[in-house]
Amino acid sequence: MPTVLSEVPANMRAAVYRGQSVVSVDEVVTPAIGDGEILIRVEACGVCPTDLKKIEYNLLAPPRIFGHETAGVVAQVGRKVTKYQPGDRVIVFHHIPCGTCFYCERKLYAQCAVYKKVGVTAGFEPAGGGFSQYVRAMDWIVERGVEKIPDGVPFEVAAFVEPVNTCLKAVEQCDPRPDDVVLVQGQGPVGLMFTMLLKLRGCTVVATDTLPLRLDLARRCGAAHVFNPALDPRTGNVTEKLKELTNGRGADMVFVATNVKGIVEDAIAASRPGAKIMLFAQTSHKERIELSGASVCVDERSLLGSYSASVDIQKDSADLVFSGKLPVDLLISHRVPLDKIGFAFRLAMHPGEFPGESPLKIIVRPQELTA
Repeated sequence: MPTVLSEVPANMRAAVYRGQSVVSVDEVVTPAIGDGEILIRVEACGVCPTDLKKIEYNLLAPPRIFGHETAGVVAQVGRKVTKYQPGDRVIVFHHIPCGTCFYCERKLYAQCAVYKKVGVTAGFEPAGGGFSQYVRAMDWIVERGVEKIPDGVPFEVAAFVEPVNTCLKAVEQCDPRPDDVVLVQGQGPVGLMFTMLLKLRGCTVVATDTLPLRLDLARRCGAAHVFNPALDPRTGNVTEKLKELTNGRGADMVFVATNVKGIVEDAIAASRPGAKIMLFAQTSHKERIELSGASVCVDERSLLGSYSASVDIQKDSADLVFSGKLPVDLLISHRVPLDKIGFAFRLAMHPGEFPGESPLKIIVRPQELTA
């Protein structure tokens, strides 16, 4: 029998994706755990754009319970679990690689077949499950994909460990120098995390966005210069200003943190020969990019891609969040109970429908219900 923190209900509330872009908050069976697994009572789960895309564009077959930026309390442990006990405050990664395959040997963990297999679920086909009151972490996740939250760190802050990991992975892949001038295109939550991480590296960060409030926040997060490209034709003054800052060269590096049409072409125009361009938001196979071959070949630019998290920097990303080195709490714009998750999704996907709202990171609190 598993060791239990307190009585776990037989049923729980969860936001279930039902297909046709519909999500309903329903009563479902609380997951049962195996000998090497743990049950986590979810206290906070961040709303991620990747989950929103799956819901809005019906990319996966229903029913599923999404949510993977998950923080909570261990409620039950299987009889073979020794690393954790009921009452531990934890965050959980939903993907962990095998460590031995062709791709793992080359540290391309997101391409590992085991990594692609989701190991955290609240029921149905495993999909992260954080938009529910309890999640089950499977044995290989328990072994390598759980980190304890120190006392005093709020659950809503701890929920940033997974998204910070994905951004840190991209930064380490680019390996910026402290004196680099780096352009970060887009200052949503991901772009702002890039701005924070690059500032820690000692880079001069130039941030762009079309929303003044986000540009103000980018300055607080470490950007030395901010620009609104919507005020200029095409790249306009952004390219000119970058050249002014770099003796006519252009940015040493660009992080593309938004998927607006033409944004990669803008990144090329704003960067110098030999620059690195990190594509981070280009996750749709339908998206097309048109570039001059010479802008890559003759100008010796490097186009890079990075996707999902790395187990190698799991503890590093946790330390950045838990220590407060990254002020991720600045990115939280909304906190919603589980039964208001429909509002949270609409706000995140279609902010223009909500005048006066300025969404950034939205945190769902599954233990709170208002209905």
